[in-house]
Amino acid sequence: MSRKAFLCTVVAALGLALACGKSTQTPTAPSGAAVPSDAGAAPDGSTLKVTAPTPVSPINGAQPDGVVVLIATKPSSKFAGFEISYQFQIRSGSTVTFDSGVTGGAGNGPDQVAYVPTVALTPDAAYTWRVRAAYQGAVGPWSTDASFKAPVGGYIRGNELFDPLTGGRTVGDLVGGATLTPDGVFLPLHESHVTYVLPQTLTQGEFSMMIKGLNTRTGGAKSKAFSMQEGLGDITTNDYRATIDFRGRNYPNPGAVTFRIITGAACCSIFDSPRQTPGGWDPNGWTFWRFTWRTGSASLEVRQDNETGPVKYFQSVSTGSHEYRPTPHVLHLGAPLGRGGADDATASQITIKNVWASPNPRPVFPN
Repeated sequence: MSRKAFLCTVVAALGLALACGKSTQTPTAPSGAAVPSDAGAAPDGSTLKVTAPTPVSPINGAQPDGVVVLIATKPSSKFAGFEISYQFQIRSGSTVTFDSGVTGGAGNGPDQVAYVPTVALTPDAAYTWRVRAAYQGAVGPWSTDASFKAPVGGYIRGNELFDPLTGGRTVGDLVGGATLTPDGVFLPLHESHVTYVLPQTLTQGEFSMMIKGLNTRTGGAKSKAFSMQEGLGDITTNDYRATIDFRGRNYPNPGAVTFRIITGAACCSIFDSPRQTPGGWDPNGWTFWRFTWRTGSASLEVRQDNETGPVKYFQSVSTGSHEYRPTPHVLHLGAPLGRGGADDATASQITIKNVWASPNPRPVFPN
C-alpha cells in the first residue's frame, strides 16, 4: 500500500471513531432556541423534553406552620446545558388560586427546587399544588397534584409581616385585653393593642389592614388606629414614631383622620398630614387602611369596604432626606399608652384583620 493510501485509510478510520464516540454523548440544547420536540406537543400538551417534577412538600394534606414552601424534585432530560425555569400553581378545587408564571425557582439542594408563593391563603383551607418545568416558551408536563392545608396563622419573616388574624392565631403579642375572634382581633380598651417586632427594619414599604368599628362614637380623643416606633419606649416622644390617628368622641371633630411620622429626631423631623373628617362611618362596616413610606415622603389611604372601594381619605406629605430606620422596628395595631394617656392611645372597640407590612405589594387576602 502506498504512503498516501495508508494516510487516507487512517484519517477515515479516525473520523469514523470520532463520529461513533460523539453519538454516545448527551445532546446539548441549541442556544437561543427552545429544546426541540421531535413530534410537536405531547398528548398532555407539553412541548419540553423533560420529565415531570415530583412534589416533595407539602403533600398528603400536610399543614405547614406559618410559611408555605413548595418543594419538588427537579426534572430530568436527555438534553444538557440549559437552565430550567418553573411554573407553580395552587388550586382550590378546580379554581386556580395562585399562578407564579414562569420563575427561576431557587435551588433546594442539587436535586430539588423550592418556591415560596406570594399569596394569602384562606386559613385552614384545603388546597392542591403542582409544578412544571419551562424553557424559552416550551413547557414540560405538570407534576401530579399534591394536597395540603393552609396555615392557620401568619408569619414574620425578615422585614415582612403577614397576619390574617381570622384563624384564632396571631404572630403578634396580645396586650391589654386584645382578643382574637372569628372576625379578627378585637381591641376593647384604649390600652388594648397587638405588638409585632420585625427582625429587620422596614425602611420603606407599607403597613396595611382592614378595620371595623370606627365611627364618631369611637372612644378616645387623639386615638390611634395603628402605629410604629423604635423599640418599646414612650411612643409619643419616640424618634421614629408613626401614628395613624382616628379622632374619637372626646375630640372636637370626631371621625377626623390624620397621621404623624417622625424620621429620626423628635425635635426637628416631625411631619403631619392634613386632618380631614370623612363622613359616612359605619360602625358595622369594614374600611381598608394603607400607610406607605419611603425616604422623602409618606402617605395614608383609607377606602370604604375593601382594598378597591371608594376612597374616604388620601393624603401625602414630604418627609425630608432622612431615612426612616427604627431599630428595632416595632409595629402596633392600636397603640400602647404613652405620655398623652388613654385618650391618645388605641381607638377602642375596633376589630382588625388581614394585616400586612412589607416592601412587597400586598397579597390578595381571603374575604
